[in-house]
Amino acid sequence: MNAAGEPLPVRVMIFGEEYQIRTDRGEAHTRACARYVDEAIQRAHIAGVAEPHRAAILAALEITDQLLRARGDQEALTDEVEARLIEMAERLESMTDSVTGSVTGSVTGETPPLGD
Repeated sequence: MNAAGEPLPVRVMIFGEEYQIRTDRGEAHTRACARYVDEAIQRAHIAGVAEPHRAAILAALEITDQLLRARGDQEALTDEVEARLIEMAERLESMTDSVTGSVTGSVTGETPPLGD
């Protein structure tokens, strides 16, 4: 960021062309993104796509596919974690109820039930 708080431009090379990108993500992150895009375009080009714009479109499709699969994986993991948390909360509640029942029975003189 410059003195006015505006993002500084970062110069990157993608498929042999120089681009100046203004970003608040930082130079290292911006260069890593550009490198990733450049590598995807290079793979499409090496696979036989001669026209740069077609290689860029194929690279965009590849990167989008990776993003959507990663989001799906993240969603599945989030669902699994939520299910485990619910299960743990139910177990804790059951244990708390059991302990509370035992303590209440002791105070009232009742005999607490034997454990499962």
